Amino acid sequence: VTHKDITRFFMTIPEAVGLVLQAMTYAQGGEVFVLDMGEPVKIYDLAVSLIKLSGLQPDIDIPIEITGLRPGEKLYEELLMSEEGLEHTKHNKIFVAEPLDIPAEEVNKRVEMLREFVQTENHTMEEIKKVVKKAVPTFVEAERKK
Repeated sequence: VTHKDITRFFMTIPEAVGLVLQAMTYAQGGEVFVLDMGEPVKIYDLAVSLIKLSGLQPDIDIPIEITGLRPGEKLYEELLMSEEGLEHTKHNKIFVAEPLDIPAEEVNKRVEMLREFVQTENHTMEEIKKVVKKAVPTFVEAERKK
């Protein structure tokens, strides 16, 4: 387990297949569909439950090792499940994400800024991060292990 508090959402294979089939009927082109998967599951608790289901005792018969988060790994997944940014579909558990409304002129401006930046040489890592963050405000740098 990478972290004792890490959580993830899960869906069954039938739920995944159902999402794909339903999305095919709703799709008009380019949408992102999101399944309401309920509450996230603590991976540590899942490991404990699986060990107990096997008739064994956690940390006695099978140790649970905390390995640490990997670069870029988040403790909590974000699945757009706040009511903001999601539209309901005919299915009560399937939503369609509303696209970010960035005007084409703004996208073109950011692409041109990146194009000009890469045409020059010898950038420091900090300069690269700064220009990427300016072009993509939601960019979050992965933490690196030292």
